[in-house]
Amino acid sequence: MKITSKLVLLAAVFAVCGCATSSDIRALRAELNQRMDEKVYAVDARMEARAAKLQREHEDQVTALAAIRKGHANTSADFAEIRDQLQQLRGQIETLKKEAVAETPKDDELKSRIDALAMKISFIENFLEIGKKDTPNDFNEPAATKDPGGSDKASAYAAAYQTFKNGNYSKAREAFQEFLAAYPSGEYADNAQYWIGECYFFEKHYEKAILEYEKVTKKFPSSNKVPYALVKQALSFQNLGDKASAKLLLQQVIKDYPDTSQARVARSKLQELR
Repeated sequence: MKITSKLVLLAAVFAVCGCATSSDIRALRAELNQRMDEKVYAVDARMEARAAKLQREHEDQVTALAAIRKGHANTSADFAEIRDQLQQLRGQIETLKKEAVAETPKDDELKSRIDALAMKISFIENFLEIGKKDTPNDFNEPAATKDPGGSDKASAYAAAYQTFKNGNYSKAREAFQEFLAAYPSGEYADNAQYWIGECYFFEKHYEKAILEYEKVTKKFPSSNKVPYALVKQALSFQNLGDKASAKLLLQQVIKDYPDTSQARVARSKLQELR
């Protein structure tokens, strides 16, 4: 910019003094135009690079979501096959029971074995939530489960969580991301990752929320935040119109965490989706 200003000033001086020829002025203008073209080209190149980066990030998100959906679809196929096999087996047991009663009406031991087998099938069906309807329950949002102390680590987490509670989700998300960059593992890390997903969820960026909840389940599989993340992942899919993936996730919560509050929430949400 300083060089361009000098060129303009020099042209003005030549013009005033009458010392510059028309060819000098044309040369100065050509050089000025060339420099302007170079600057415009540099700006365009930066903008194109930025657009390409954003496109790659979007494609990565689409690929990740497709992988999650594919996994859910495979799980759905396996689940349907197991259900069909159990139903066929139950039908075979009922037939066997009728035949046993007709042929050996006094064989109590055989009847007991058949009844025991039928009970095992019922147990498996109940465990997999096949054909079972549960009483809806209210949805309980999880709170921070750990009590931040006086350390820098705890203070940073507490400050980020307070920002979240105040409803400043964009700022809270940045704070939790900075926290994870400084403390990627250990105490509070699983919670911080979960709240990043929550920030996106409450901002209605459901695709990004799904990916962040997925990180909770993959990076912190033993965390108590996993069932919460699965439920909210299901709700995110529901908000995107993908009820099939939502149902599979809710069924997974019921299967893997049967005695938790989130299992009750999952049952309630499944009732709404049916």
